[in-house]
Amino acid sequence: MDILRRLGQYLDRPGFPWKKLIIGFQITQYLFEGILSLRQYKILQQPKPPKTLEGEIKQETFDKSQAYGRAKAQFGFVSGLYSQAQNFATIYYDVLPRLWDLTGIWLSRYSPQGFTGEIVHTIIFFFTYNLITTTINLPVSYYSTFVLEEKFGFNKSTVKLWVTDLLKGQALGVALGVPLLSAFLAIIQKTGNSFFYYLFLFGIAVQLFAITVYPIAILPLFNKLSPLEEGALKTGVEGLAKRLDFPLNNLFVIDGSRRSAHSNAYFYGLPWKKHIVIYDTLIEKSQTEEVVAVLSHELGHWSLSHTTKLFGIAQFHMFYIFALFSVFINNRSLYQSFGFHKEFPIIIGFILFSEALAPMDTVVKLLMNMLSRKFEFEADEFAVRLGYSTELAKSLIKLQIQNLSTMDADWVYASYHFSHPILPERLGALGWSSREKKADPTMVDETKSKVATGREL
Repeated sequence: MDILRRLGQYLDRPGFPWKKLIIGFQITQYLFEGILSLRQYKILQQPKPPKTLEGEIKQETFDKSQAYGRAKAQFGFVSGLYSQAQNFATIYYDVLPRLWDLTGIWLSRYSPQGFTGEIVHTIIFFFTYNLITTTINLPVSYYSTFVLEEKFGFNKSTVKLWVTDLLKGQALGVALGVPLLSAFLAIIQKTGNSFFYYLFLFGIAVQLFAITVYPIAILPLFNKLSPLEEGALKTGVEGLAKRLDFPLNNLFVIDGSRRSAHSNAYFYGLPWKKHIVIYDTLIEKSQTEEVVAVLSHELGHWSLSHTTKLFGIAQFHMFYIFALFSVFINNRSLYQSFGFHKEFPIIIGFILFSEALAPMDTVVKLLMNMLSRKFEFEADEFAVRLGYSTELAKSLIKLQIQNLSTMDADWVYASYHFSHPILPERLGALGWSSREKKADPTMVDETKSKVATGREL
């Protein structure tokens, strides 16, 4: 506590150029990520697949994958510049203090008696700001779904469904955001300088609540979960769960094909009660043993305690974020640098603190991706020990083709951006070698093989 207090006093220097510093952070990160994207773009211009994939991938499929990768990269350059321009305009034109003052005027003029104070003001400010940013980014979202993804045959959504999802998301954001944001602010207001301890406990409670409530009350708003029908797949998955003492409670199929051709599988739930969800697209495009192999990889994460370790790391990360926030929450020089001279709202402090923390978040992202890739290799090895080496390799190749995922990657770009190893690395670790030079081992119609981006497994 004393260290945090002294650090807060040291950083609260009148006239310190926080605005210039944060703009500098943003520009540096944008340029850094742009350089990485240019390195990757050169890889996406290569005419031949990696040697590991030469016997597995048709030249036509590789060309499509490269074209899709280049299209996404070009879109990323433009959307990234658009986002950077928004951030710069928000800071340069003092949008935050202007919007805070405007919502304060609305509150004083139109709110019912009793609806006053920082919490109410913050809620109005937050959702107004969210509505503005969502509206500004609608063209980017529309282009991504109905131009880029549509061009490569990935999009399964309609404009009506897209708008409906958007409205549901906004309504859900209000329904959940109001009580969560109110509790966040109330905890800080009432617990003094030790607020981060209580915020940490509150954060854990929210996560446990989300794990329990999300599949019951939220997921059905967007997708339909149906019990997996009796048959070889259900028998195989239940046998795998029993073999590993996995506490399987329900086995569902999700209608992922309603929006895209994504293929994936995952599990969720409390430690003593787990549920497995398999995308209908994965079942449609894979053989039974391949789906079981995919799940052997996923359950490998559970058996090797990867999910527990990542949950623990996430809690530590949340705690240090809240602890560091206690250093900045009363930093008047930070507020004043961004145009807040009379009022010092908590939510503004948190927003500005998040911007100041960006360089550290970049390092955290790099380290977490390194750890995630290590866990992916370990989960693959776990599936091999269960006897699914061949089936898993075939499934990974098939999903790579269906997804038109990146076949190769610049090592610096991959280290920074990818949470999963690229396919040649995984096949090499699996000891896979094609018995004969042959084309796509998917045994499915190419018209059914077009899937959105996929590094899901």
